[in-house]
Amino acid sequence: MGTRGFAGIQSILYHIHQPTSLLKTELISSEEVQFLRDQPLHPIHLRSINLQTLGDPIESRVWLLGNSDIKIGISTPTEPMLYSYRNGLADELFFVHEGQGELLSQFGKLPFSAGDYVVIPVGTTYSITCSGECRFLVVESPGRIETPRRYRNEHGQLLEHSPFCERDIRVPDSLLTYDQVGEFEVRVRLGHRYTRTILSHHPFDVVGWDGYLYPWAFNIKDFEPITGRVHQPPPVHQTFASDGYVICSFVPRLYDYHPEAIPAPYNHSNVNSDE
Repeated sequence: MGTRGFAGIQSILYHIHQPTSLLKTELISSEEVQFLRDQPLHPIHLRSINLQTLGDPIESRVWLLGNSDIKIGISTPTEPMLYSYRNGLADELFFVHEGQGELLSQFGKLPFSAGDYVVIPVGTTYSITCSGECRFLVVESPGRIETPRRYRNEHGQLLEHSPFCERDIRVPDSLLTYDQVGEFEVRVRLGHRYTRTILSHHPFDVVGWDGYLYPWAFNIKDFEPITGRVHQPPPVHQTFASDGYVICSFVPRLYDYHPEAIPAPYNHSNVNSDE
């Protein structure tokens, strides 16, 4: 399983059955998200906490904002996932506002809880189980979601000035290996088309894997904010990077502590970025 035409990161997965053993495929839906365009430019306060969505962790997604680089939405699942899911076009990121559960994939089991960022690489087959009520912020990105380049050395190791390090990152902690035959549904998304595929075996039939492509998570409580005597610019809060956007985490921190510092952002215009 590789990215960027064999030039990106990859992992090798060892399956019991042929991953291509399909019994049938069918198109479920083909509906592109329609965002409002050419609207007056004005600030918007989205009170998403008041928005309740219905369905499983995939069906309950409601997209609020988006462009060609990113889509941002929320999900408040009310039903369990009875199938596995694969996004064939985009990386995905969940921020767990409330609840706990597990991300189950061919890489194994990755538990999550409130405050976790969960990154799911493109092409990962997975399902989500929630223990009780969950609320997610969901980001979908055609570009790869990764740690900011300035936090890493030329070998990919996080540097000392990074607000988090490898010890804070969690990966799937136990392998799930199901040697089962029958009919198993995997829903695949490519663009705005959803396809139902029926495999002749369980999709989580991996007996081992190695490599650099896998789901991972870290908790916002492990994010160590960068502070200064005077006001620090927003890039110091950057947590993730991708093509055309960044994700920042504004957390409780020691505020500007110079005696004459202004402990709040001054009026400014970030003219090349929506925030």
